[in-house]
Amino acid sequence: MRRLPAALTCLVLGLGAASCSASTESGASADCTLDGCTVTFPRDGRPEVSVLGVEARLLEAGDGSARLEVAGQEVALEVGTEAQVAGFTAGLDRVTDSEVVVVLQR
Repeated sequence: MRRLPAALTCLVLGLGAASCSASTESGASADCTLDGCTVTFPRDGRPEVSVLGVEARLLEAGDGSARLEVAGQEVALEVGTEAQVAGFTAGLDRVTDSEVVVVLQR
């Protein structure tokens, strides 16, 4: 059975206007509202998540930086910075030894 994207799952469950959380088999998780998601990627493996109708994947993480793929487009970010990618604003919130936290907004 295919897994529904996190945002679609929220709508199906009737939680569209509220905050919604979802996790994936890759260990990534998302906490979404109607206009954005905070995505937590584990630093090991090939973590990816489907949010806001697109696939987001952590490609690489370094000391205070990360490289992501959002809807097939790559973007490199430093902690505290934002960039436009695939029609979204992506911001890197933090990078720790175990996880990378990214905010995606429409």
